Amino acid sequence: MEKRRYYIVLFALGLLAVVYIVKLFSLQVVNKKYTAQADQNAKRYITEHPARGLIYDRNDSLLVYNDAAYDLMVVPNELRAFDTSELCRVLDLTKEQVEKKIEKATKYSKILPSLFEQQISKEDYGYLQEKMYEFPGFFVQNRTLRSYPHPIAAHILGYVSEVNEEDMENDAYYQIGDYIGKSGIEKAYESVLRGEKGKRVVLVDVHNREVGSYDNGSEDVCSVPGTSIWSTLDLRLQRYGEELMKNKRGSIVAIEPKTGEILCIISSPSYDPNLLVGTARPKNYGELLNDPKKPLFNRALMASYPPGSTFKLANGLIALQDGIISPSTVYSCSGGGYHIGSHVVHCHNCGGLNIYSAIQRSCNTFFCRAYYNILSNRKKYKNIDEAYTAWLDYMMSMGFAKKYETDLPYELKGSIPTAAYFDKKYNNSWNGNTVVSMGIGQGEAAVTPLQMANMLAVIANKGYYIRPHVVRAIGKRDSLCTLYSEKIYSKIEPQHFETVLQGMKMVVTAGTGRGAKIDGIEVAGKTGTAQNPHGADHSVFALIAPADDPEIVIFCLVENGGFGASVACPIASLMAEMYLNGEVKRTDLEKRMKELSFR
Repeated sequence: MEKRRYYIVLFALGLLAVVYIVKLFSLQVVNKKYTAQADQNAKRYITEHPARGLIYDRNDSLLVYNDAAYDLMVVPNELRAFDTSELCRVLDLTKEQVEKKIEKATKYSKILPSLFEQQISKEDYGYLQEKMYEFPGFFVQNRTLRSYPHPIAAHILGYVSEVNEEDMENDAYYQIGDYIGKSGIEKAYESVLRGEKGKRVVLVDVHNREVGSYDNGSEDVCSVPGTSIWSTLDLRLQRYGEELMKNKRGSIVAIEPKTGEILCIISSPSYDPNLLVGTARPKNYGELLNDPKKPLFNRALMASYPPGSTFKLANGLIALQDGIISPSTVYSCSGGGYHIGSHVVHCHNCGGLNIYSAIQRSCNTFFCRAYYNILSNRKKYKNIDEAYTAWLDYMMSMGFAKKYETDLPYELKGSIPTAAYFDKKYNNSWNGNTVVSMGIGQGEAAVTPLQMANMLAVIANKGYYIRPHVVRAIGKRDSLCTLYSEKIYSKIEPQHFETVLQGMKMVVTAGTGRGAKIDGIEVAGKTGTAQNPHGADHSVFALIAPADDPEIVIFCLVENGGFGASVACPIASLMAEMYLNGEVKRTDLEKRMKELSFR
């Protein structure tokens, strides 16, 4: 009996030992759940964010670079009791803010790292790093911040900010806390600039301190830096243009006509792009957004203005192409202007003018008559709708009423109505005189400064343009970008551009734009005064230089500046002088333009 009891106890102990062994084997070998949890306690997976690509101007001057910054991350499951007041003091947060951030992170994931506080400066990071052992569940992740050595070109360089849900849904590359280009070059070339993320696996001790890499870095993946970009911008010209436009509203767009490369694109008022970097960004963005001067609004791409008399150049080309006029055609300007019943489009009794002198003197009567005759040409078009549609096709072939769809985010296409619009507005009862104001750049015509600069490129190139763009090379300065190199031809024959260009030369030598003269450089130009129903007229000037072998075209518009000859003309001329000569000798004129204010 005793022996039997002994074997029963021995069997029970053996069975218990087997159960324990099986259970331990299951926990340690078969079931990976607890192994993974143990690893999570010892290993930390840190995303290595790549440095974004740099952005240069066309001459190798650095426009955008990266500066060191740090993100504080949190893993909710690793949180232990910590001194909340101390964390609040270190990060300048309230207790409520800390609690909300932890709650948000917990909703995202209890086991994955979440962004707690972004873009901590180098100075604050140094102090925080000394305190990290007091905050279990938190760790710091390296980042870079965009930095701008020159506080210019904010609208065209753009900015980066934290991704939103839509960004993450559209591209699996992004996770909560990542950054993405939101405007300008940063947005258009996001996939080029962002690089590729890496991963680092480190061991941490019980005090939340890193003690080295895991398994000699066998699981680490190196990040790949973003690719650098060379823009088409000329730093010196961009900076000079912004100085001239200080305390003014408006825009300057300068293009190299042979390539379509934008040399400068200025929207005033502007802002320092450094304001939208780091932890101060939300506050600064709110202030800029609510500023009544609208510094965030890109007038060069998004504002539609009546083009004023500079539009006469395009209408003159169409009249020549359609055979409405020839270079020798003379129209008489008398009686105070162009008469439509009791209504008068006022002019200066210019006398008998051909196309050259009409451009030189900016004669309203000449271009009203030419425009009326274009739309009344029943030898070629059977009715007003057909004639107007043909006119609009000519305009669109010169780049109006459409987007260029290049690397310029958020551009608008302006507004030039269709024949159907006028049919509806005037109940199918209208003619050339009904819309004759469009012949001189008023009425329903509205264009962007970029489109007007592009029209000048068409004239400079004697009939074609290359879509305007702001990136010249990717990866290396000599790796020229060929995305935008196609020549887009207008419907105007080359000889007609020679005629218009000659008239533009006369504008500068002895016409309304004599203030555009530059010693040693032949300049072609056209003044404009765009009517503004909300206040003083806008001052407008179109410039091509050198006239016979153009290297630059400039369109300048100063809101409420009055006559084109008084403000926009000298500003555009100073810009051309700076670009072509590398300096400005007309310092008195320069000083006067900088001091002008039309706020």
